[in-house]
Amino acid sequence: MLQGSLVAIVTPMKDNGELDFAALESLIEWHIESGTAGIVIVGTTGESPTVSVEEHKELIAATVKYTRGRVAVIAGTGANSTAEAIELTRYAESVGADYSLSVVPYYNKPTQQGMYEHFKAIAEAVSIPIILYNVPGRTVADLANDTVIKLSVISNIVGIKDATADLYRASDLFSRVPANFACYTGDDGSAAAFMLMGGHGVISVTANVAPALMAQLCHHAIQGDTKIARAVNDKLLALHRDLFVEANPIPVKWALAEMGKMSGYIRLPLTALSEQHHDTIRAALRRADIV
Repeated sequence: MLQGSLVAIVTPMKDNGELDFAALESLIEWHIESGTAGIVIVGTTGESPTVSVEEHKELIAATVKYTRGRVAVIAGTGANSTAEAIELTRYAESVGADYSLSVVPYYNKPTQQGMYEHFKAIAEAVSIPIILYNVPGRTVADLANDTVIKLSVISNIVGIKDATADLYRASDLFSRVPANFACYTGDDGSAAAFMLMGGHGVISVTANVAPALMAQLCHHAIQGDTKIARAVNDKLLALHRDLFVEANPIPVKWALAEMGKMSGYIRLPLTALSEQHHDTIRAALRRADIV
């Protein structure tokens, strides 16, 4: 089972808005050196809503190429169209991604039965292992634990990213899913508690700027080393909070630019981080000893 810090990696872009593959390769190398267990490409943090289908595919293929099998590649392949989600997932499988991450359909507000049929149809169309992604704060639709349990018996639906930050809900899920079903949180702020309770890792925004610390946090929390996990998490608390002062990935792309890792260009309708938050992000980076 894949465990640990899985970075929801940003999509670097040049100042003219084009994809910056050289910067992406450099970020991936940094993550591998820092202990990141997996690269989640073209998720929410990767600006999946504003990359074209062609760019989406290029990013997945490039990530598989750059990782060279050294860490897992989890390809964001979700869509609010089941047919499009199948197309993207088939593509990810064809170029060698290790997993797909499939978000609950957004905007069209399916029922629980609709969500079940959506994910079942994707799973039946491919062999690649699928990780479900529930983030009701963005999709409006909320994948209920009962529906996750129904989906967990499908052989290639192997896990879930739960971004609700609801630890009671997580505890209920841990007690009901099969033993080989992976549970990841999508909320950095509650990730330590989630893993100490039995979760298998985090699909992290914070890991974009603090990959080594997030890898350490995950290792100690999964091992049940509460004292060390808390100490590491204390260094990261400000980042967990302040990387969301504006909509993700606005702050984290600004932070990476501040660190000299890439351009901070972000596509409309998102805009650059408001100047009033610059010192807040700098302070959070200093608290984590990153700058």
